[in-house]
Amino acid sequence: MDTNLTLPWAEYIPHQPTPKQLAFLMLDVPEALYGGAAGGGKSDALLMAALQYANVSNYSALLLRRTYADLSLPGALMSRAFEWLMPTDARWRNHEKTWVFPSGATLTFGYLDSVGSEYRYQSSEFQYIGFDELTQFREVQYRYLFSRLRRLEGQQVPLRMRSASNPGGIGHEWVRSRFVDTQQQEVHDPATPLFIPASLPDNPYLDQTAYLASLEQLDPVTRQQLLNGDWTARQEGNLFKRGWFPVVEELPVTRNRSVRYWDLAATAPRPGIDPDYTAGVRVDHANDGLYYIVDVQRMRGTPSEVEHLIHQTAMMDGDSTAIVIEQEPGAAGVNTIYQYVTRVLSDFHVRGQRATGSKVERANPVSSQAEVGNIRLLRGPWLSAFLDEIEAFPVGSHDDQVDAMSGAFMRLRGIHSPEPLVHQLTGRRPIRPEDNPLGLDPDNPIYWDN
Repeated sequence: MDTNLTLPWAEYIPHQPTPKQLAFLMLDVPEALYGGAAGGGKSDALLMAALQYANVSNYSALLLRRTYADLSLPGALMSRAFEWLMPTDARWRNHEKTWVFPSGATLTFGYLDSVGSEYRYQSSEFQYIGFDELTQFREVQYRYLFSRLRRLEGQQVPLRMRSASNPGGIGHEWVRSRFVDTQQQEVHDPATPLFIPASLPDNPYLDQTAYLASLEQLDPVTRQQLLNGDWTARQEGNLFKRGWFPVVEELPVTRNRSVRYWDLAATAPRPGIDPDYTAGVRVDHANDGLYYIVDVQRMRGTPSEVEHLIHQTAMMDGDSTAIVIEQEPGAAGVNTIYQYVTRVLSDFHVRGQRATGSKVERANPVSSQAEVGNIRLLRGPWLSAFLDEIEAFPVGSHDDQVDAMSGAFMRLRGIHSPEPLVHQLTGRRPIRPEDNPLGLDPDNPIYWDN
């Protein structure tokens, strides 16, 4: 190790870091991602970072994989730690899956195999948390673990969240949004998570010729992700293909019905966060028997910003386009629809519709119509993002536009929830005034889901 470097170090790290690993270890920021391509020394970088403060009293580190099997495979994090630490004075506690150092510092191995398993650490305290293959985790799991980064008053060890990953996996989109896309900002915010890209040539310890031969056996998308660390290479889903959606320049003159379906979300954008979108998809059914996806509106914003977008879109669509809003379960969903019906869109034809079945089940009829050539897209600025999402569905990280499209088709084809809003609120049909405590007009079709 170069003694001229002012880098915290411990004798438990058996070899010198590569230049990219060294850059990762020297970062003085709360949050960072290492890797991209396969073979760049990701696991070593995470383990080195975890051991940097092993000589400090009461220091605690946690290394996570998706499953226990991922941790214990040959060459994986836990077996690599055994190779490094067995010859040292560190001691292994098998029951806790923890290495204990003479200083009292600890290095624990864990896994998060499902959403909710992160809560097993709710009483724990760490100064370092490392995620290996971050794209295999859900964003909610990652963000919750920030609550476990704590230290005693006066302790000088920094609080660090560190990750390593290749592109691909269930978390691809949120990881890319949080770490990769943010690096393109002209002015870098010190709070922005950092990304250290590394690839096979950056790791001199690996047999690169043999590993390259292995990568050549992969499908083109996976090979592009692992060989080049390409975050733009996408795996296709199995329900929609771009070629099924011809793009037209104008709509037929005569159309039978028009529906704009909204899938609501109300999350304001923040740097490094990849929340759901509010998405509104308009679908028209024309006299030629074809369906036309006319327009898609989507945004991330506060509740008031979402309401403004929906009202403005209704004004642009006009009275001939029915408005349907997906209704969440429970009283909160009923109240949301009531607010839109009575306040935000009081001048328009609005209905609430409860989603039934899985997202894939709701999308299947649309997929069938698209495959036989019954759906057209009207050219507009929304096309690229829409096609990206539906092509990745259901393996992509976002499905808001797909949900809104599916809901619009269900409404046009007469497949929807049979209960009116008034019935849901009162439990009875509003035939008599006493059956309608909210005072809704039982003759106004706005309040009926039919």
